[in-house]
Amino acid sequence: MAVRAAVLPAVGAPLEITGIDLPAPGPGRVRVRLAAAGVCHSDLSLSNGTMRLPVPAVLGHEGAGTVLAVGEGVTHVSPGDGVVLNWAPSCGACPACARGEVWLCANALAGAAEVHARRADDGTDLYPGLNVAAFAEETVVPASCVLPAPDGVPLTDAALLGCAVLTGYGAVHHSAQVRPGETVAVFGVGGVGLAALQAARIAGASTIVAVDVSPEKEELARSAGATDYLVASDTTAREIRARTGKEGVDVAVECVGRAITIRTAWESTRRGGRTTVVGIGGKDQQVTFNALEIFHWGRTLSGCVYGNSDPARDLPVLAGHIRAGRLDLGALVTERITLDDIPSAFDTMLAGKGGRALVIF
Repeated sequence: MAVRAAVLPAVGAPLEITGIDLPAPGPGRVRVRLAAAGVCHSDLSLSNGTMRLPVPAVLGHEGAGTVLAVGEGVTHVSPGDGVVLNWAPSCGACPACARGEVWLCANALAGAAEVHARRADDGTDLYPGLNVAAFAEETVVPASCVLPAPDGVPLTDAALLGCAVLTGYGAVHHSAQVRPGETVAVFGVGGVGLAALQAARIAGASTIVAVDVSPEKEELARSAGATDYLVASDTTAREIRARTGKEGVDVAVECVGRAITIRTAWESTRRGGRTTVVGIGGKDQQVTFNALEIFHWGRTLSGCVYGNSDPARDLPVLAGHIRAGRLDLGALVTERITLDDIPSAFDTMLAGKGGRALVIF
């Protein structure tokens, strides 16, 4: 029986809500009934070609649900179990995995090149966007793409753990390694930015400045932990320095992926400060520095993939913060929508509005 899904027919084309036929879970695979899926900017990056993976595809990579069936050899989950989808499973064998840098696994997206399902209307082969095809009522994924859902966390909330929270929390705790008392600026108050703000608060940051183009996001940002809010402008770096004793923040976390935002984040840090870039930008976004300023300021600029996180290690830690009331997943959600609303949620992201739309199945 066909299930409904959001399909990207071609790069740059609008999403189509249509029926798809899924295969039975073969050896090493798991069928999951989705409870919820987050609408992430990375899905938009796939749809517009910034990230290149095979199409037509079922998008969606941040989700949680209940196991319906497992194939031969799957032992870590069983039918009826709640699971969180892991869109970037590590292979355990490549050089990055051998170094313990599982977030850089060379084979993490290998599954995106395998046929996932077929359109119910014409039999067209479909690929699984970022491995897990979460914009569907049900999905079939490799066993490595499911992790047991943390106890005490509703599946609708747990969906956000699969990308936004792991990325934002990891950017602060693993990449930037924010220490108690340090000052932090977060650029971009979407789902990842809101998670980063909460992570900075959990880390004990003293001043947390949120920056976004939209004045309407101030309340969201402050509820997530921001002590200050700035609407992005040509003077943003100067304003941040003015709020930090004319020095600049210790850490800037960039969640947008635009050259001007990366450059501004870097300029907002103090001498010797650290900037972590989380946002996914296109090849046309060129960031320039001159040799003298690199020497003089002594700042560090680093990329950050998936929050430099290991989901198997970090999910229990995040669950502990949730149960203790330190991490509020509800604060990341600005809108709860249905599968049919996903195309309009993409339009909202393009307009730079909202935090995280959550699809409830």
